[in-house]
Amino acid sequence: MSKIVEYFVSKLSFETARQLIDNVQAFSYDNENLNDEGTKDRNWLVGKSNSGYTISALDKNSEGTWVRLNKFIYSNGYFTWNVSLPKNITKRQTFISYYHHDNEDERKEFDLRFKDLIVNHSVKDGDIDSENSDGYIHNLINSEYMLNVTVLIVLLGPNTKCRKHIDWEIAGALNYKVGNRYSGLLGLRLPTHPDYGQTTYDEDEYPERFIKNVESEYAILKDWTEDRHLLQQYVEEAFANRQFDDRIINKGINLLTDDLCE
Repeated sequence: MSKIVEYFVSKLSFETARQLIDNVQAFSYDNENLNDEGTKDRNWLVGKSNSGYTISALDKNSEGTWVRLNKFIYSNGYFTWNVSLPKNITKRQTFISYYHHDNEDERKEFDLRFKDLIVNHSVKDGDIDSENSDGYIHNLINSEYMLNVTVLIVLLGPNTKCRKHIDWEIAGALNYKVGNRYSGLLGLRLPTHPDYGQTTYDEDEYPERFIKNVESEYAILKDWTEDRHLLQQYVEEAFANRQFDDRIINKGINLLTDDLCE
């Protein structure tokens, strides 16, 4: 067995009463392989530090490769690491809605950066063959793509607004009959979107069903981020908004029957 030379932390959570680390998602490294050690508690972290091991934070790049960040420093009973990490919490069941022709690369990067933070039930191109809204949504349910989904994430590019399948996926997420629950709704403006980086938005640049739920304060609208901690916060915010299901706007909007642009 190879000798472990250092440890890494990719996620962590804090005690409720005090700002002390409660547990971490840990990895060990033996000069050859990065090994998943699972969730470890604070005592484990203190023990490894006191035994002289180097412990560093981990991030993921656009190719899904782990990257070393700051070291954890233990002094006077406290750890410091000076970088934001995601929480070590339950991974939300998500569905990624996107325009396959324009935004497949962004969807792949999303998976590579964040796949350890969420469970993704997205439809890949060609998975479901249906040209009518009722059939498509029915297949989403029967194929269990949306059966357990609690947050729908829409990747917003310049042509997302006019794609019928995206409208159908949003409608399914906001339909209680799909999985016997409402899904939270999060939109991420990609760098190609006209409103990316803006503090205001042009409602004509978004799917109608999505932007109406932004205006009702049910849906969350954010810019694309590479920050894993921030992305997790966005997902949790959308998940929490499910308690405000009285804000959902769905039934009064007709489903798109055709794509409105190429």
